[in-house]
Amino acid sequence: MDHNDARWFQDAVFYEVPVRSYFDSNGDGKGDFRGLAQKLDYIRDLGVDCVWVLPMYPSPNLDDGYDIADFLSIHPDYGNVNDFINFIDAAHARGLKVVADLVLNHTSDQHAWFQEARSDPNSPKRDYYVWSDDPTKYSGARIIFIDTEGSNWTFDPVANQYFWHRFFYHQPDLNYDNERLHEEMLDVARFWLNFGLDGFRCDAVPYLYEREGTNCENLPETHQFLQKLRKMVDTEFPGKILLAEANQWPEDVVEYFGTEEDPEFQMGFHFPVMPRLYMAMSRQDRAPIVDILRRTPAIRPDCQWGTFLRNHDELTLEMVTLDERDYMWNVYAPNPRMKSNLGIRRRLATLMDNNRAAIELINALMLSLPGSPCIYYGDEIGMGDNIWLRDRNGVR
Repeated sequence: MDHNDARWFQDAVFYEVPVRSYFDSNGDGKGDFRGLAQKLDYIRDLGVDCVWVLPMYPSPNLDDGYDIADFLSIHPDYGNVNDFINFIDAAHARGLKVVADLVLNHTSDQHAWFQEARSDPNSPKRDYYVWSDDPTKYSGARIIFIDTEGSNWTFDPVANQYFWHRFFYHQPDLNYDNERLHEEMLDVARFWLNFGLDGFRCDAVPYLYEREGTNCENLPETHQFLQKLRKMVDTEFPGKILLAEANQWPEDVVEYFGTEEDPEFQMGFHFPVMPRLYMAMSRQDRAPIVDILRRTPAIRPDCQWGTFLRNHDELTLEMVTLDERDYMWNVYAPNPRMKSNLGIRRRLATLMDNNRAAIELINALMLSLPGSPCIYYGDEIGMGDNIWLRDRNGVR
């Protein structure tokens, strides 16, 4: 990989790391940035080109940090901003890039914005979130976490209104119809890019806007904001990258690359190919992979797919047929505790029955696909899982 090439991401290997779980430098039982910095030689020697750091912000950690309470600070368990800067500098000294999670769609209900919004109907922050007296609005939007959430609306007794959330009830969605919020989120991106960060993996990008009569996903207004984000990054921080997390069919994900005139993301994860790698392994048949690749539209030469076998979430089965989902559950989740939402909460090694040859083969399949591979921390050593931990914690 040529680190001076603006398209360095097209032949890079990414490595996904939760700071809390990686390496503890001070003996408090929690990973931190000083510990992660101590492991950079190991990470580089794996053949990694870019470290993707999961949410590092202050958080009540009800969703492993994706419930952010402060966008402009570091979780105290992980150190401080200076520790983060030193980590980036140490990575760059070893020829490694660093990207971090940027959660655009929502905050924690503990965020100061939400606390002010719920407490004062006249506060400017009130319009940072989506409120309603009517919990039947946007009824066309699916409930994503069907095993825990009964509605996309939750009543807040302080505000005396319902607030909108596409994910957990404690993660209120931000209101992108508010132009002031646009500037807030652009400033969040600027804040971290100014420290030398090489880009962002942007979380849950399909859900930024709500419109009655739609499924509230992949809306034109969402793409317009993402074009604004990309324009700011290209203008003020040339050479930085944006990677989209859009758990959608490939024909929808390609829209997140934008156009030459109005680009959005340089990279997008290819979610539907992932479960089909496991289908192909269990059936000993390439057909599931071939079928989804045939369905995948061509992308511009300045863009790239991100491929992966596992990540910090469940092995999602949203982008498969009902029959395929049942098949995957029967093969890979024989214990009901292995299921989570519409997926499977197991790690790569246990999914492959700790069979080294199978682990090597499925990695070879993934590495042979078009795209830049992303390795989930611990998969390189056959790390196991714990189905007795709550929700996704068993694989984190």
